Amino acid sequence: MRFSGKGSMMNVVGKAVGKRITVYGRCLMGFGYRAKLVFKEEWSVTSRMERENIKKTKVFIDGSEGTTGLRIYERFAGREDIELLSISAELRKDKEERRRRINESEVTFLCLPDAAARESVGLVENEKVTVIDTSTAHRTEEGWAYGFPELSAGHREAVRGAKRIAVPGCYATGFITAVYPMVAAGILPKDYPVSAFAMSGYSGAGKKTIAVYEAEGRESALDAPREYALGQNHKHLKEMQKVTGLERTPLFSPLICDYYSGMLITVPFYTDMLSGGQTPEKLHGFFQDYFQGEKFIRVTPFGKEAEYQGFLAGNSCSGWDGLEIFVTGNDERVLVSARFDNLGKGASGAAVQCLNLILGCEEDKGLNL
Repeated sequence: MRFSGKGSMMNVVGKAVGKRITVYGRCLMGFGYRAKLVFKEEWSVTSRMERENIKKTKVFIDGSEGTTGLRIYERFAGREDIELLSISAELRKDKEERRRRINESEVTFLCLPDAAARESVGLVENEKVTVIDTSTAHRTEEGWAYGFPELSAGHREAVRGAKRIAVPGCYATGFITAVYPMVAAGILPKDYPVSAFAMSGYSGAGKKTIAVYEAEGRESALDAPREYALGQNHKHLKEMQKVTGLERTPLFSPLICDYYSGMLITVPFYTDMLSGGQTPEKLHGFFQDYFQGEKFIRVTPFGKEAEYQGFLAGNSCSGWDGLEIFVTGNDERVLVSARFDNLGKGASGAAVQCLNLILGCEEDKGLNL
């Protein structure tokens, strides 16, 4: 196809090359309504043909009705490279129907309780299926890549080539963001008695807890933050210790709070127990260098907390798929805090990031950054 016009107001040449149209020059006005319509129709046809030729990856979400599964489904809206395999509501728990869909897929997300996730892995018969598990079940098991690409080049390559990927836990994501780089760089001794405290929106506890928090006439105790895992047995502790390489199990005190989503995890350190003569400013610079160029991790400017009158709210990153790092404190005691959405970088966003890696597309495709 070729068309052109003369005159001082325009000069456009369109040329069809295979299934694409290359446009030279510019069109200001006066080209002629009919010619512009033809060009628009040709471009529309070409765009449609290109869309139809996009390879679609068959994806099945086992557990699509839960909070994590629903958010993954939402992130796929508008993606033309994904073909979602559905399952009817009455067959969601049917083992054979799940088996069929899992083995029809190229990638299956597991958004299930631990026992159900293990069962689903046992249903895989097609060796070409990649499994991305958002449960706790496989995060510390051999043969599973830990889905936190930003930790190191090795982590990113492991995810890219894996058939079994375990998505980090939400609290573990914040804790490991703060601790792993410091251990890897030799700043934090592996035998340091690490502790951490955290707050999270109630969505992280699942649909039943969401219903309790959103019920009319609920008990007044839900109005205040509630500390839990008081026996120091939180299910994320195992991966928090293993992934960071700490010799001691961390002390961990989480709070569930009366807001829907968002999370803040803070790890305190005594600077005289760290190597390298650390100060808040120096440690801030270390994290800036460590995560430089990472799309999902943002080290906030030093002193940023002053813009919030010295407060850090747990719900500020709700709906966002990235993670913020704050380094605060003084020359004797320093705090490293990670703030993000427990349903974003803490769950669904991280899972989709892992999918993007194995598909070879931009890591943030379909995500909210």
